Amino acid sequence: MDGKTVMVTGATNGIGEVTALELARMGAQVIVVSRSESRCRDTVERIKRETGNEQVTYMTANLAEMNQVRQLAADFQEHYDKLHVLVNNAGAFFLRRQLSPDGYEMTFALNHLNYFLLTTLLLDTLKATAVADGETRIVNVSSEAHRGVRIHFNDLERGTYYSYQVYGESKLMNIMFTYELAKRMEGTDVTVNALHPGFVRSGFGKSNNVLMNAAMTVAQLFAISPEEGAQTPIYLASSPEVKGVSGKYFVKKAPKRSSEASYNEQAWQQLWAVSESYVWPQETVLS
Repeated sequence: MDGKTVMVTGATNGIGEVTALELARMGAQVIVVSRSESRCRDTVERIKRETGNEQVTYMTANLAEMNQVRQLAADFQEHYDKLHVLVNNAGAFFLRRQLSPDGYEMTFALNHLNYFLLTTLLLDTLKATAVADGETRIVNVSSEAHRGVRIHFNDLERGTYYSYQVYGESKLMNIMFTYELAKRMEGTDVTVNALHPGFVRSGFGKSNNVLMNAAMTVAQLFAISPEEGAQTPIYLASSPEVKGVSGKYFVKKAPKRSSEASYNEQAWQQLWAVSESYVWPQETVLS
């Protein structure tokens, strides 16, 4: 990964932090992204100390807020002229319905719209880098939780809120976005793949309430370590074995068929159009 520039979101804990650490250990220039400046600063210093790689920096953004996603992309493009790998990892589980700063249902905003907007804003940089240096990669962290759900296009704001269903739906969106983007990137040297990291022992799900925190603490006794969970995103970001591979869903570093619902191409296109209507001003969409 020497000479490669990599952005990892949600990179101050769990698999995001391990992914950033290991890619830095391979020699990549890594940009750590999280909403907390203090945690970003601590993470960057720890990665530098453990890897000896001084090319590790950070950018802060609340990725549930679309204007902050836009600012993140603009700041990146102001300071860097290349991007070889984008790892979309930031996400969360919310036990109760919450609203993002833009007034959108929080799971939809953070787990899907964040991936969609940041990726599309950085797509020209990824394509230009691919022309100059060869293949660039987009890695979308999804989940096996996508199985058994479908996208409720008539109720994306989730007036009726079932936390596990809404979370699973957002992870289905990650996969369908991956498949549609891969189709749109055909003929370029930009690849995009999704993955399930496994049930990882981290801070996931512990931002809800005391009961949920206790339940997640018990459940995570049976979880894998962040180091194990990060193996597939690291593999997709760096391995020559997946050169030219795009539009796939991976589990344990191997392609796996996702749910039947995820292969509905009409739904891919509908999700893309709906996502555009959320993240772009109305006058832009109309033009």
